[in-house]
Amino acid sequence: MGPLGWLLDAQVQVAGSPVLVREIVGNVFGLLSALFGLRRLVWAWPVGMIGNGLLFTVFLGGVFVTPQAHDLYGQAGRQVFFFAVSVYGWWRWSGNRRAGAGDQPAVTPRWATGRERLGLLLAAAVGTAAGYPVLAALGSWGPLPDAWILTGSLLATYGMARGWVEFWLVWIAVDAVGVPLLLRGGFYPSAAMYLVYGVLCAGGFAAWWRTSRATGSTSRPIPSTYSEVVA
Repeated sequence: MGPLGWLLDAQVQVAGSPVLVREIVGNVFGLLSALFGLRRLVWAWPVGMIGNGLLFTVFLGGVFVTPQAHDLYGQAGRQVFFFAVSVYGWWRWSGNRRAGAGDQPAVTPRWATGRERLGLLLAAAVGTAAGYPVLAALGSWGPLPDAWILTGSLLATYGMARGWVEFWLVWIAVDAVGVPLLLRGGFYPSAAMYLVYGVLCAGGFAAWWRTSRATGSTSRPIPSTYSEVVA
């Protein structure tokens, strides 16, 4: 078995149940992405994209023949959207980095404006309400929590790209729903990683909050690219 075959097929026993190694590896890449995001490093985006590709195959258990055999279409779908939003985040943070000093973080944290917060709340409600019947029709396991996890994850990723302090709070809300769903489905490494993410997000929220106060950032939007700086 070559390295690729091993990554696709290798399993370990967790709590008496078989778990794919690629689920563990995918979550490790996700954790690294979160840590890089905490430090506001551009590498957060490409590292996260690798994890997205691996976890996409994990959550389509019925298609890719995983031990759990559950299809979490919302969880799988969010990996696709993560990948797309990460392209935007990578571009935005790279532009910020080029516009600033070479050794500075890629984004300056700030609180979202009242209008931006309202947009987040509306998008959360509409996205969850629209996603639930779609995921239920597809036969997704746990369609309602899956719909929120999908919607909340996309909003959190977008908020991270924009540099909003609130994106950490959205992630915590996603983790709170995701842990029990994944435990019931037997996705133990992912459930454990969600717990780790929850702790990390609490620390990230505090760190970005302190940074926003130290830099004097308010709810005023900050230029995102060099073209906006010089315009």
